[in-house]
Amino acid sequence: MSLLVVGLSHRSAPVSVLERAALAREAQAKLLQDTLAAEPATEAAVLATCNRIELYADVDKFHAGVAELSTLLAQHTGVGLDELTPYLYVHYEDRAVHHLFSVACGLDSMVVGEGQILGQIKDALALGQELHTAGRLLNDLFQQALRVGKRAHSETGIDRAGQSLVTFGLERLAEGAPLGDWAGGKRALVIGAGSMSSLAAATLARAGVAHVAVANRTLARAERLAEILQEPGGRSAAGFTASAVEMAAVPQELALADVVVSCTGAMGVVLTAEAIRAALASRPDAPAGPAGGVDQDRTDSSCPLDSACGDAARTDVRLALLDLAMPRDIDAAVHRLDGARLVDIESLAEASADAPMAADVDQVRTIVADEVAAFGAAQRAAHITPTVVALRTMAADVVASEIARLDGRLPDLDDKQRAEITQTVRRVVDKLLHAPTVRVKELASTPGGAGYADALRELFDLDPQAVAAVSRADSQAGTHNTAREPA
Repeated sequence: MSLLVVGLSHRSAPVSVLERAALAREAQAKLLQDTLAAEPATEAAVLATCNRIELYADVDKFHAGVAELSTLLAQHTGVGLDELTPYLYVHYEDRAVHHLFSVACGLDSMVVGEGQILGQIKDALALGQELHTAGRLLNDLFQQALRVGKRAHSETGIDRAGQSLVTFGLERLAEGAPLGDWAGGKRALVIGAGSMSSLAAATLARAGVAHVAVANRTLARAERLAEILQEPGGRSAAGFTASAVEMAAVPQELALADVVVSCTGAMGVVLTAEAIRAALASRPDAPAGPAGGVDQDRTDSSCPLDSACGDAARTDVRLALLDLAMPRDIDAAVHRLDGARLVDIESLAEASADAPMAADVDQVRTIVADEVAAFGAAQRAAHITPTVVALRTMAADVVASEIARLDGRLPDLDDKQRAEITQTVRRVVDKLLHAPTVRVKELASTPGGAGYADALRELFDLDPQAVAAVSRADSQAGTHNTAREPA
């Protein structure tokens, strides 16, 4: 197995670098296409979330692969290679499998145990399948990662080790109060209609907010989300309502909202500090003060621009904002506005670093280790299959050739006699090949077993082109017949 992953995440890079390295879906597609065009890679997939970007590839040369994938990440993110390199991590072969399986289980998430990553892994696989950059190895790998993640959530209490990023962020806004008590009766504005924004809207509805306004560039998607939130039999509180608004109406909605959650795919700031300041000033609860009744920015030097420090002690929060986007949707300067409290990816990372680890994490790590071993054994066993098939094909050709020669030497044989001789010769060949081919598959599944395929080809003088042809046919069949795993 020649699987290589090069990437960066919240564990290796500061948020400022992750923001700059974020890739839109179109950019991810171009990265995949360029990776496949590069010499060392035969398959490629990219896993891009709000706090990680990882490029997976099947490569034939390790060092050349690392150099090429690192260069491609730098080119497509726009972050210089010299600046990006210190934050990159590299995993190869079984370690790469272990990494993805750990990610799928939520062990590598900002909030340990969160389940959103499974949907993002599914999206990464779907993009690779759509662009035909994911072949048999990456299809097998990502589908198995989805299964491992689901197994971890169903067989352990990993969900108790952490929460989804949405719930964790809202609880940070609630400043220790029960989420239901804090959210009850509030009016919320959700900007974006993707998976994370939809989860935020649903979480707020369940928590008891009175109304959710959904703003999105495509109004139809916002309308659909609003309809789903109000569907009969949903989990929203009694009397709950939802509406869809154009992005142009966001300033008016800001003046009405108590809670704002933003998670769009925009590459720049969606809500500026000035927009938040204006919304606070236009609210009925805006206190009288200098500068026409607008509260002054906090200038306490002990509370830096990119921190939420000091907010827990404040009681004047009139607008709570949760920014789940990467790059950030909400100007970090909002941290310094009186009357506003902002929780963003960076403050969530700082808070979750100290979150207690559940005992179930150890159980999940055991599951990951077992699954990595099983996946490696299966891949190593599959690696020798084309060689075994080529060997049996060669044996069948030898039998056919000898039977044809026998027909020439004994032309008076009747059909029954010829069939009996043919069957006998085939049985002899099958029996001679059975034990060594079964044993070589067993040996190939062990660590370091890849060399047995080479030994088999050498011992039987198999044509490398014949083995390669079987491999290509097998890979194409596996790619075209792959069933997409549901998240």
